[in-house]
Amino acid sequence: MIKGIIFDFDGLIFDTETHQYHILQEMFSEYGSELPLGLWQNEVGTDGGFSPFHYMEQQIGKPVEHALLNRQYEEKFLSVLSKEKPRDGVVEYLQMAKKLDLKVGLASSSSYRWVSGHLKNLELFDHFHCIRTSDHVEKVKPDPALYLQAAEGLELSPEACLVFEDSAHGATAAKRAGMSCVVVPNKITRTMEFGPVEHRLDSMADMPLRDLLDFVAAIKVKP
Repeated sequence: MIKGIIFDFDGLIFDTETHQYHILQEMFSEYGSELPLGLWQNEVGTDGGFSPFHYMEQQIGKPVEHALLNRQYEEKFLSVLSKEKPRDGVVEYLQMAKKLDLKVGLASSSSYRWVSGHLKNLELFDHFHCIRTSDHVEKVKPDPALYLQAAEGLELSPEACLVFEDSAHGATAAKRAGMSCVVVPNKITRTMEFGPVEHRLDSMADMPLRDLLDFVAAIKVKP
């Protein structure tokens, strides 16, 4: 029986990933280059150490000013995010989770400062009983540590948790942790190949949480 739900953050609750890629693409275009979507998807949901501006240098065959480009990128990114709202259905899922007396956690490969700051700006922070981020583990997704720690923080077994993810790395982490997983891809991750999961939604608005819980309770997909 599902007693708790655990959310990813970037790209799932708050679609940072789509904006992030589009801003980088615009910057690459200004230098006569391109950042392939498939290459960027490898970094979504994890921290592989990929440096987009080092990649840009390789593509254009000359050095670039990293400090300047990073500053321009951050300014554009934060400006766009200041106008962004939660993805469709997220708030309704959190509200229904409270009505159903479910414990609610969050597990993100980003930093606690990043996640908590945006949750507070979105007025969602108080919905979560446990938040685990890259600050709490040695390895981020696809390693299962984040999800295992989130379950422990909720005082639940992995089997009692349902994870919501938007990336392949995140879904892999959830299944490795022994949890059920529903993927809700965004515009950047919808073409990714996901492993075995319990269900896939285009949006949380497409299926009420209560109905989804009933559906997931009836099946269990092995990793």
